[in-house]
Amino acid sequence: MISSSKHRFNEFRRRFRAGEIHDDEDVSSEPQAPARGSTLAASPEKPKWSYLRFYFEWLQPFRGAIALVFVLGLTAAVLGLVPPYAAKLIIDHILRIAPDAPEAADRAAQLHLAGGVVLGLIVLQQAIEALRNYRMSLLNLQVLRRLQQRLYDHLLRLPIHELQAMKTGSIVTRVSSDINDVSGLLQMAVVTPGIAAFRVVATMAILIVIEWRMAVVAVAILAPIIAVNLLWIRKLKPLHRSMRRDRGEVNARVVETFGGLAVVRVFRRERKEARDFAIGQNLIIRKRLLTRLYYLAVTTAWGLLVPLAGLLIIWYGGTRYLVDQITIGEIVAFQMYVFMLMMPISQIVQSWSDTQLSLAALERTVDVMQRETDMPDRRGARATPATVDALRFDKVTFGYDPDIPVLHDMSLTVRAGQTVALVGRSGAGKTTLTNLVARFYDPQGGAVLLNEVDLRDIQRDNYRSLLGMVQQDVFLFDGTIRENIEYGRRGVSLDDITVAARRANAHEFIDSFPDGYDTLIGERGIKLSGGQKQRVSIARAILADPRILILDEATSNLDSESEQLIQASLVDLLAGRTTFVIAHRLSTITRADLIVVMDAGRIVETGTHADLSTSETLYSEMLSRQTAAHPEYLSE
Repeated sequence: MISSSKHRFNEFRRRFRAGEIHDDEDVSSEPQAPARGSTLAASPEKPKWSYLRFYFEWLQPFRGAIALVFVLGLTAAVLGLVPPYAAKLIIDHILRIAPDAPEAADRAAQLHLAGGVVLGLIVLQQAIEALRNYRMSLLNLQVLRRLQQRLYDHLLRLPIHELQAMKTGSIVTRVSSDINDVSGLLQMAVVTPGIAAFRVVATMAILIVIEWRMAVVAVAILAPIIAVNLLWIRKLKPLHRSMRRDRGEVNARVVETFGGLAVVRVFRRERKEARDFAIGQNLIIRKRLLTRLYYLAVTTAWGLLVPLAGLLIIWYGGTRYLVDQITIGEIVAFQMYVFMLMMPISQIVQSWSDTQLSLAALERTVDVMQRETDMPDRRGARATPATVDALRFDKVTFGYDPDIPVLHDMSLTVRAGQTVALVGRSGAGKTTLTNLVARFYDPQGGAVLLNEVDLRDIQRDNYRSLLGMVQQDVFLFDGTIRENIEYGRRGVSLDDITVAARRANAHEFIDSFPDGYDTLIGERGIKLSGGQKQRVSIARAILADPRILILDEATSNLDSESEQLIQASLVDLLAGRTTFVIAHRLSTITRADLIVVMDAGRIVETGTHADLSTSETLYSEMLSRQTAAHPEYLSE
């Protein structure tokens, strides 16, 4: 594993030293990364700076706070320019007074007064600077909260197929680290360089006023310092980007490995996963060592340039002093101003570097924010009808990829209160049909009509208030059983929750837990068995009291006894509701008002169980096969 990571690192270092890795490149040490799969990349069409317009629009509510930060920063910068000039005045006009001069008697009093004034200004400057830093931190947090909330709200409303195309880790990265980087853009791209530029201009003006020839020398001294900063940024930024990417891949691998730990253990791949983790970690460590070498080089260069700058100023200033063209106070002030000049210049250069990274995060954020939400309401969309009279599929054609239809020219009418069973082989389009009922998608051809009104002409969220769903792959939230059941209808009492649990045959096992309905069930309900999770999910749907109910293999994880108990309780639940039931176990849909047999995205048969089971139909063939293999499926 060490040799493998060494090989990858050597290849990365070769490309890095050859200048083949650039700031805007997806840096990696080899074509294939250790993580399984890849995240959704940001669109490269627009220049990063074009995204600033969107960012500044987001900042509009914070104009007053930004102005206050600027005022405080500029005030602190002005006060920071006073001490060096005060030192010049003290040296030249107080300390250099001849002892026998008439004004020498007041020299100590003048020194104490000047020192006290300067000390007060220094304290005031630090207080203002502290206030500015606090206000800047508060502003960053406010911007972070606003951006994070807007992005999260937008992600919740994106089409399901787009969210499914983004890995979970990619979504988390956008909401957390990307937003953190973007929120700091205000400080890095606006506040810090703005105040630093003012300090540079003001300091250079003072240097020129003091002695323009020495100002030229100062610029010549600062040039290599700026060059060192630019070299540091140019070399280290791709390294940092590469390490962040590698660290993200290792973290994604860890999450994926522990999420599928049962598979890892069954196939005895612990050593392989540990090896992959070690290779990723070793690669990161090697890159960190390379980064440290560059840091040492930059630190050494600074260690030489900074004292050299002080020496040259004193040296050149001394020659000017010897010919009475400059004073000692001016030399001291000049040296202090030059050292003060290094900080804002370094801040401007560093801000440029950090801004590039933040712009990359801003690009990914804006790309998500500009995506169309999940089927926005049409202009003039109406509220949901008070009653559900009928749902009708009118020559519906749909495919997740528009070029590959899943449903073909399908027509079906479901009357109010009917229980419709969807039957067919895997891939027949049953779940796709219910996805259209739930309006997770809109058809590419034809229409789904509620009371003869196209669902696209009904307010989406208002329509979904009619829906309830129990899926085959049950999803429960990390929390208590009570919180998961009441998720379908907020503000209900424990009695209502208990009634729903009883009707779902869940109350008995819930009541057996020490904490009852307040039992914590862990992430995705890990502490419950498959059947228990299914029953909690059914209780959630029962409590929601929907007009339109979708049961997608709702009893697939239950034993026969529990299934029969729930089937009995579902009789009350289904009464008066328009229900779509998907089930491979045909015993669960024998009482359906209408059975729809689907094959290859088309409806091939419709009728009741009695109608379809007594003739030569696809349904009767499926029934015969299941009865032969599992006669208990039809037992009452």
